[in-house]
Amino acid sequence: MKQSEALDILKMGRNVFLTGPPGSGKTHTVNEYVAYLKSHGVEPAITASTGISATHIGGLTIHSWSGIGIKNSLDKHGLKKIISGYVAKRVKRAKVLIIDEVSMLSGQTFSMVDRVCREIKDTQKPFGGLQVVVVGDFFQLPPIVKKEPTSPAQMDLLAESSGRFSYDALAWKGAKFTVCYLDEQHRQDDRAFLDLLSAIRRNQFSKEHLLQIQARQITSQIAPKTAPKLFSHNVDVDRVNHEILEKLPGEQKIFSMFSDGPEPLVFALKRGCLSPEALSLKIGAQVMFTKNNVKEGFVNGTLGTVQTFAEHTKEPVVKTRDGRILQVRPMDWMVEENGKIRAKVTQFPLRLAWAITVHKSQGMSLDEAVMDLGNVFEFGQGYVALSRVRRFSGLHLLGWNDRAFRVHPDVLEKDADFQEQSIMAQRLLGAIASHDMKKMQEEFIIASGGKIISENATVENAAAKKAKFAPPKPVGAYSVKKIREKHASAYMPWDDAQDAELRALFAKKLSASELADAFNRTKGSIRSRLIKLGLLDE
Repeated sequence: MKQSEALDILKMGRNVFLTGPPGSGKTHTVNEYVAYLKSHGVEPAITASTGISATHIGGLTIHSWSGIGIKNSLDKHGLKKIISGYVAKRVKRAKVLIIDEVSMLSGQTFSMVDRVCREIKDTQKPFGGLQVVVVGDFFQLPPIVKKEPTSPAQMDLLAESSGRFSYDALAWKGAKFTVCYLDEQHRQDDRAFLDLLSAIRRNQFSKEHLLQIQARQITSQIAPKTAPKLFSHNVDVDRVNHEILEKLPGEQKIFSMFSDGPEPLVFALKRGCLSPEALSLKIGAQVMFTKNNVKEGFVNGTLGTVQTFAEHTKEPVVKTRDGRILQVRPMDWMVEENGKIRAKVTQFPLRLAWAITVHKSQGMSLDEAVMDLGNVFEFGQGYVALSRVRRFSGLHLLGWNDRAFRVHPDVLEKDADFQEQSIMAQRLLGAIASHDMKKMQEEFIIASGGKIISENATVENAAAKKAKFAPPKPVGAYSVKKIREKHASAYMPWDDAQDAELRALFAKKLSASELADAFNRTKGSIRSRLIKLGLLDE
């Protein structure tokens, strides 16, 4: 299925399981849908199964959002406590729930979220009648399953003993997901390498594929020094990065993370952020970008080397592998809810890149990597590592074990079913007339409390919105052009780097006039921004 077809189905309000191999555009499709909802006045609840993936998408973990926390069972007392707190307001307000990296969510947890939503919404509809969009690929890392509850009361509440995967849960069956299986490839551009990855997915890894893998085997002595190393365990990553950084000559600079918001949310952001709280760099350090910024020319996984530090700002200047020179500025990782920023951390979107874990590499696209798959202990772990790389020429293997090229047999069987369901959904979509589809999409927006923007009113609405937020004109009306003769940046949008600098200068007790001079803006603009950042009361 194409991304555009999946988007059409999502816009009709169907519960959707969005899946496909790595690089098929799952994240891009979800981002497009989120933007569509927000443009129509609908704020989706954006969550993920892990802290890292939640931080990537600017949301909460599903455990935090639903209030279940670290629970692996749900009794009446626990449920009552959840529905009497802040979580109840959050769930009642929600119309659309997105859960990313669903492959790492157990069936038990999935059912618990369903139960919480139904209880708070006071309806027996699946997930309380929310549109539920689950995203992920079950061939990738599976959930860690804890012991099942043993208390009779706990067992009665869920009325099931869920299997390992979320698709085993009764809640999954009840949601009646429309499967959208994306099959276009946007990461790998090497046909032979793509065929090998596809063979692993189909459990058809052959002797010919093994010969291709063996051709990429190297020893640690000849491993390319500039390629990141993928390890299974954090301790190996930390050791390698620390040892190599210490050997580099020159002064070490440490950049501390700034944070703002409630401590629990800030703590979760810090845990999920791929950039460390204290970023230690030297000239010559090999780094990896940890965030997407297409405008600036980097994505999560772009590699480079620190060339120098800017003279005045001390910001790191990085030369990417393709020769571009980028002065890196701080960026924000945020938790947004109901259109408002609840918490955020600010740090340079970099991390040391001589080594990284397979788990933290999920979502990255790497030009090359050195990996040792000899300690792979879980189905899908080797597949995730291999699929981070774009082509065979960027793959450098130190070793592997028998499990490295195997996928979970249960997932293999289920995946065939998912593909059939997606083909059926594609056919049904094709049978819907365009005007009927548009009507269904508009009805869903209205049912979700959103607003319909007619095509004829688009220009008019944009002009009205611009007028609404324009500053009031005093007697003797002025123009922006005239103001910019004195304040060059007046009414220009603020970016993450400017926000970080404003916070730093405000902390140094600079006056409004001094801040206005520093940013070439009016004092009124400075005051408005300080209020927006929560640094000044209205």
